[in-house]
Amino acid sequence: MIGKNISDLQRAIRTMFTFMAFILLMAPLSAQTQENVPTRLPFNPNRIPPNYPIRYGAATIESIQEILNRIHGYLEGRTPCRLVNSRTNEPVTDISKPAAGVVIEGGDFPIISYEWGVTYSGMILASEATGDRRFADYAAKRLNFLADLFPVYRAQFEADPMSWNPIYSIVNPRSLDDSGSMCASMIKAKRAGAATNVQPLIDNYIRYIREGQSRLEDGTLMRNRPFPASLWLDDLYMSVPALAQMGKATGESRYYDDAARQIIQFADRMFIKEKGLYMHGWVQGMDVKPVFHWARANGWAIMAKVELLDVLPEDHPDRDRILNLLRYHIRGLANCQSGQGLWHQLLDRNDSYLETSASAMFAFCIARAINRGWISRDAHLPMLRVAWNAVAGRVNVQGQVEGTCIGTGMGFDPMFYYYRPASPLAAHGYGSVLHAGAEMIHLLKKR
Repeated sequence: MIGKNISDLQRAIRTMFTFMAFILLMAPLSAQTQENVPTRLPFNPNRIPPNYPIRYGAATIESIQEILNRIHGYLEGRTPCRLVNSRTNEPVTDISKPAAGVVIEGGDFPIISYEWGVTYSGMILASEATGDRRFADYAAKRLNFLADLFPVYRAQFEADPMSWNPIYSIVNPRSLDDSGSMCASMIKAKRAGAATNVQPLIDNYIRYIREGQSRLEDGTLMRNRPFPASLWLDDLYMSVPALAQMGKATGESRYYDDAARQIIQFADRMFIKEKGLYMHGWVQGMDVKPVFHWARANGWAIMAKVELLDVLPEDHPDRDRILNLLRYHIRGLANCQSGQGLWHQLLDRNDSYLETSASAMFAFCIARAINRGWISRDAHLPMLRVAWNAVAGRVNVQGQVEGTCIGTGMGFDPMFYYYRPASPLAAHGYGSVLHAGAEMIHLLKKR
């Protein structure tokens, strides 16, 4: 009986030790080894990397030049400059005599247009920034070609205004669209040594701007469409750069004065200071104006201010006022830049699409303002970097500029602007991107 009790006790002790061993094996690491295990840090949401939709940070000169090269390569092959027979498409070898049915060979874009005036100016600037003569040669080849045609077809027009004329808008400009942008590009090309015999064309254009275009009583340039006495913000670029360049070329104050007057008198009617943005159109006598802040119209306005300030004498009485307008405008644009780096078709309506040509214009002007010391580099460089990166992302592998709104008249309802198509064949995108890229290269060279 005693032996049985001892056996039971021994079995109980063995069971207890077995259970204790099991507990120790199944337990977490012992206290003496716990100190060798790394402690897991608490989750820190601030360490999540941002998921930027575009490249964030500074571009390089090489990356910018690659974009400009791409555009040049595309345009060189898509904008021929020779005369052909419109019926047979055969080249016309003798351009010294006018002939019926002769046209400039077709391509993706016409080489005579306000959009292409911006492109020629952009090519001149790109050549200056990169040191690559191919850009200036692009402009020189086409502008000199037009200059060679001018005396032949000008004489024909004077003899018979109704005769066939492949450069009618040059020999007889009928609007600021016909004249201002092309005129400015020719003056720039001549100053850069890229165009030789364009002065007669410049004189013809500037005569129209000064004497031919309709004006309000105070001298503000106007159109008589869609209603009499209508101001289109676009017309600041279609007049001011040509007047400014003419002032620079001649030293005559009348050109500077007229350019400054246009900037100020358009702003008095169309700049909404509280927003730092312009309305697109203004009609004299209309009680309720169509206040739509179309992006590219604001692009034309800010480019006109920058082009004028670039050559306007420091002691000109209107310089400070125009400089302040530029600063207010840049502040307004900064407030409505999208999270993708671009700006919307209607600047203050985030549900309108992101548009390329205006975004490139804004990037150019902000970069030029930084480079000239008109605005703070530190305050504006971050927004400029993302703007350029976003614009560069709109240039496809063929060198086409995507996301550019087609030509647009004055609208009186928002839907008109919302649904204007965008296309790589909208010519407005090319010159604006060339300007922006070239000025970015100048900025990076100054750092």
